Parts: sequence; C-alpha cells; structure tokens
Amino acid sequence: MANIVTSLLLVLLIRITPVHGRKPLQENNELPASSSIAAADTGICKIMVTTEDGYILSLQRMPKARSGKAANKPPVFLQHGLFVDGIIWLYNNPEESLGYILADNGYDVWIANSRGSRYSKGHTSLAPDERAYWDWSWDQLLSYDLPASVGYVFKHTGQKMHYVGHSLGTLIGLGAFSENQLLNMLRSAALLSPIAHLNHITSPPSKIAGDLFMADKAYWLGIRKIVPNEAIASKLLKKICKTLKPRDCSNMLDLFTGPNCCINGSRLELIATYEPQASSTKNLIHLSQNIRTGKITKYNYGHREENIQHYGQPNPPPYDMASIPKEFPLFFGYGGTDMLADVTDVQILLSELKDHDRNKLVQVFIKDYAHGDFVMAVNAHKLVYDPLMSFFAAN
Repeated sequence: MANIVTSLLLVLLIRITPVHGRKPLQENNELPASSSIAAADTGICKIMVTTEDGYILSLQRMPKARSGKAANKPPVFLQHGLFVDGIIWLYNNPEESLGYILADNGYDVWIANSRGSRYSKGHTSLAPDERAYWDWSWDQLLSYDLPASVGYVFKHTGQKMHYVGHSLGTLIGLGAFSENQLLNMLRSAALLSPIAHLNHITSPPSKIAGDLFMADKAYWLGIRKIVPNEAIASKLLKKICKTLKPRDCSNMLDLFTGPNCCINGSRLELIATYEPQASSTKNLIHLSQNIRTGKITKYNYGHREENIQHYGQPNPPPYDMASIPKEFPLFFGYGGTDMLADVTDVQILLSELKDHDRNKLVQVFIKDYAHGDFVMAVNAHKLVYDPLMSFFAAN
C-alpha cells in the first residue's frame, strides 16, 4: 500500500515542473480552436488587467450573442476552478455551454483566468519559471485577482454584475464576500459545486494527498508549481483503482471528482487536449490544510512567529461565512455524487448561512450530478442554467 500511495502522490496527482532560472516572459492569449469555440461568432474580446501584486491576468469578454445582437443585460463574471482556466465555460456545444447561453440571453459575459493559467502567465517583474512567481495560495486569488478583474469589469461597464464561480471559484468568492470585498460591485453570486468546508471530501487522490502532506513535502523539496498530468497518471490508474475500491478506470476525471453522470465523452477528449492548467504548490498546501482541519482559514505558515508576522496572531484567522450580508442574493448548485463538494460539507456551509434572508438564497440539488457536471453536463442547461437565469432575472 505504501508503494501505491507514493506512486499516487508523486505521479498520479502531479507532474512536477521545477522552476528556477530566468527566461523572457511569455504570454499566450489565443483561444483553443475547438469546434464549438471556433464556430461561435460572439466577437470575443481579450483584455489584460494587472493585479496590485503584479500579475497580468486575461479577461475574455463576450459582448454579443451568436446572432450578433449586442448584450442588453448586466455583466456576468465567470470564475473557473482549480487546474482549469476560463475556457471551461465554453467547452461544450454552444447550446450547452454557460458562456454562450448567457451571451445568447443578452448578458455581457466576462470570463476570468486566474494567475498561472494559460492566458494569465504574465507579471510585471517575474517570469513563470521563477519560484517567486508561484508564491501564492487562494488567499491571493481572492485578495488580488478578483478585485483586479471584477473591478475592471465594474469600471468599464459602469454596472454591477452577477458572479458565477465553480469549485475553487466558489471558495475564493465566498472568502471575499465574508470580508465584505466585491459586494459593492455585485448583484448576486451563483456558486456551482461549492467548496468551502472540505472535511468530508471523498475524492481518493485529494483526500490521500491532503492527509499525507504531499504538497507540503513537494514545497520543501523546492517545487513551487504543480500540473496534473493525465497521460502519466493513466499508467497507474488501474492499479490505483484496484487498491482503493472498484472504479471505472477509463475516466480519470471521475476518480478525482466523483461519477459525473452527463458529460459528453468528446468533451473529455477536449479537456485532455487543453487541460489541466498549472497551480502553485502553496495553493495545494492551503487546500490540504482546509481538508485536514475542516475549517475555512487563511494560509497557515506552520510557525507561530510567521503567522504573527502575517496576521498579528499565532493562528491563521478564519473566513467567517456568517459574515456574508444576509440580504446578498446567493444561488447554490450542488450534486449528490460530488466527491469534492460533498453534500455534508455543503450542508455545513448552508447551516452557517441560516440567518440569510430565505428569499435571497436559492438551492438547486441534483442527485446524480458530480463535480464536473455543473459546468459540462449536456443537460445542465435545463437542470442548472435555466434556474440560474430565473435567479439572475429576480436580482
């Protein structure tokens, strides 16, 4: 079992890319030429914004429908999750992808791309192969990336927007809202596959990695950047499946996220071609801390003195979900087979919002959905996006 765990952590979870020397900055702001993305003429615009800590982020804007009709409804800001980028909102056929559906329904769609991902590799002074470039966790995504990107949309359009996050995009949104950030620029927030409390996570690779401090070990080996690699990982998949429990060894995504019921197989091939994206080792350490403790706190530096230096106290302060204003409209979409946003953890989060105005909190629970279904299921437009449109219309 020890050998299996070692293989799982070192090969299945990550392809390690050392970062060390200095090379010229490289930016790639071209959209992948998948059939659906290339076929839809939405006049996608590309905008670069710079965070206060120097990261240069890409925003993709869809200002009109495929018919050519200009947007006549408020902006919608789409924030992706871990190990992907903003194009996750466009991978399905246009009739099934939230980005296109929103644009075709008159919304001004803005797609975020977090630091370190394919379209957001720039920095004012650092290169992606330098260790310092990867010195961040999801604390910085909510305190720097979101204010820069959301702030740009707000300033450029002069309108408050709807926020939609998936997976890690929900956690950084909730963290920001709990600290009263962004709220003056938002109309509402939709949280799909919401992760906040992670104590009941059942994803075998994620749970094992968290419990065995794998990201911490990688960090102290000098590794600052992590990229999952399906090509390498698939070689060990059958062995891992037999060791953990019987699983469908043909689908890596299900092993990590739970059995997604309704994703088109051709879309999985597209994901394998263009994903996954990089994240920082420190970000994985932070998420592992959340898994082990079950708490939503800022990054724990591991030493009393260092925590005091950063936070003025020996332990990292919590993100208090009960501090989210009770009148702020929230939409939750979660699934019964999700191994990352486990139902128990979602219910714990909702219990912290028990004083929220009932008419400002909408829940959509889909028994057969897992983590990926909320952004890629072929029937999500009916089960998730139609209720989401009604929620937006009401707010």
